[in-house]
Parts: sequence; structure tokens; C-alpha cells
Amino acid sequence: MKLSYIADIRLPTEKAHGVQIMKTCEAFSLNGVDTELIVPWRFNYLKENPFAYYNIRRKFKITRIPSLDLVWLGRIGFWIHSLSFSLSVLFYLFLKKTHIIYSRDEIPLFCLCFFKTRVFWEAHINRYNYIIKRLLRKCSGIVTITEGLKNFYIKKEVQLNKIIVAPDAIDLDDFNNNHSQIEALKKFRLPSDKKIALYVGRLDGWKGQETVFETSKLLPAEIQIVIMGGETKQVELFKKEYPRIIFLGFRPYRELAENLATADVLLLPNTGKNEISARFTSPLKLFAYMASGNPIVASDLPSIREILNENNSVLVESDDPQALLEGIKKVLQNKTLSDKIASNALNDVKEYTWQKRADKIFSFIKTCINFK
Repeated sequence: MKLSYIADIRLPTEKAHGVQIMKTCEAFSLNGVDTELIVPWRFNYLKENPFAYYNIRRKFKITRIPSLDLVWLGRIGFWIHSLSFSLSVLFYLFLKKTHIIYSRDEIPLFCLCFFKTRVFWEAHINRYNYIIKRLLRKCSGIVTITEGLKNFYIKKEVQLNKIIVAPDAIDLDDFNNNHSQIEALKKFRLPSDKKIALYVGRLDGWKGQETVFETSKLLPAEIQIVIMGGETKQVELFKKEYPRIIFLGFRPYRELAENLATADVLLLPNTGKNEISARFTSPLKLFAYMASGNPIVASDLPSIREILNENNSVLVESDDPQALLEGIKKVLQNKTLSDKIASNALNDVKEYTWQKRADKIFSFIKTCINFK
């Protein structure tokens, strides 16, 4: 069976969706599916091979097709680019033999739905407009990353047998090496005489970094907050504003396991003020945190509770620096609790691998198209 995965992304990219797409394609390929990833030609300052960048061991075909690379012009430029890429995809796939078309991008699928069947949409956000309405009617199946998102679309009258939930996942092989915390601390020149509270990820508003920033003002001297991630301009600005935080900037995905080894506690401070954060997100960092074997302190939100609970993490009130502080201290001052939740998280994450996710999605696809 041939599957065409359409992804309107710059590849490789430092953003999390690049990991998600590449690992999904690898997992489909490992499942015996002839997988082709279709992406646009775009300028990219990251010159690395995508397979090496994302630590992909089972290669699949990547096809780059023309598009008007005008994203740098802002919203209008993005729409021009997106439409040009969608038309290129349409021409490319119009006569091509492919059994399944799969994407998390609405516009290419909207165009293809006029000419192709066996189209599957992976929904990551709660949009509802003319384009989405058509996808909900014409797609053979819909995959959402949270129960909250599934319920959102069921309320839009999507049939139950046409939609499933498949949260994001992790490649446990990326965590096979037991990285030494001592060596990891040396690599990044982090203090070995302090406890490290680590946040990894982008510094976008709904990720909750403001809570981490404010918590840094409350922490005792023996606890050091470290942040890995963020764009260069953001990092330079925040370094001046929050001198008690060590900002290490963006790090490649293939180094993630070693980066997490620096931590004594991992922070997932998603805000409850944003609906996507509160109900619809499935953070990739969450599964990496669980696989690291380190304890997690996370915001107590419906989206996070779909994976975490009191047995595998410490959950605290979102958007509350004092609550985050108390959660960090609770973990660091109680080794029995810390070891227990870290061990439980490591055991629980075994159910959230890319391979198991791909198996679930592909079984759903075969059911939807009555494939024998």
C-alpha cells in the first residue's frame, strides 16, 4: 500500500511539528507502508540531512515540489505560498497511483478532496470554517491528537466511526543511551552544586514560559532554572530581563535525550488561559520528559491530564508561579516521591511510541476504506 504524506513545512525545521511528521512517516514505513513525504522547496538556513537531523533510522522517500516561497512576507505571503504548494501537490498527485493521502494541513487536502478519495486529515487545532467543513464531510477519516479535539469535532456532527484519537508519541530508541548527568552538566557548563529545573521548548505565549520566568524570582539559591529553546532574538532579550535563568538557546532534536539528562526536575508549565493549551494540545516534550526517567512538574489541565496524573507527575495550578515553585520543591525534597513518579512515567510512556501510534492509525485507515 502506498501512502502520500503531505506536509507544508520547511524541512528540516527546529519546530516540533518537523519531529512529529518525520517520526510518523518512519513509523508508517516500519509498518510496511510504502511512504512518501511530499514537502515544498523552501529556503532553509538548516542545511542538514533531515534523516540525520531527526535521528531517523528507517528511511522513506522525501519528494520536494515547487512552491512560491513567500512566507517571509507575513500572513499574505503565507497564504500565497500555501495555495501555490497545494496546487503543486494537486498536479503532482492527480495521475499518481497512491492508495492513501494523509496530512495535517487543511488547504492541500481541501484541494485534493475534489479529485481524490481515501483522504485522511490529522487535526491538531480546533478550527472550524468553510475549508474544515468540507474536510469533515469529504475525508475518509479524521485523526485527532486529544480527546478534547475529538469531542470538539463530534459536536460539529462528525460521525463517531470516522474519527479516532492518537496522541503524540516518542521514539524510545532515542533514549537508549544512559547519559550521565555529570557529563551533561559539564557539556553545558551548568552548576553541579545546584538542582536543575529544566524547561525545553519554544518560548511562545501559550507554552507557559511566563510562569517559569516569574517562578525564577521566587526560587531559593540552590535551585537553578535552565531553559533550552527559543529563537535567538527572544533568548537575548530574556537573558537581560531574567538574569536568574540560564538560557541555552535552541538545541537539535537528536541531542534531546542528553539535554534532558541535565535535569533534576522537568517543567511543563502550559497556560490555562489559552484554549489550545488547555484542551487540545499533545506536547511532544511531554512524552520525551516521560522517557527521560526524570520527574515532571506540569500544569493541571485537561489536555495534560489525558496523559499525566498524580501517579506519574506532580500536577500544579497553571499560570501560578507560587504553585510551580511548590511543585518543584515537592519533587526535589522528596526523593521517594521523585523516584516513584519518574519510574511510573517511564513505564507509562511505553504505550506512546510512534510505532504503536502508526499501528493504531493504519488499522483505522484500513477500517475506513474496507481494505482487505
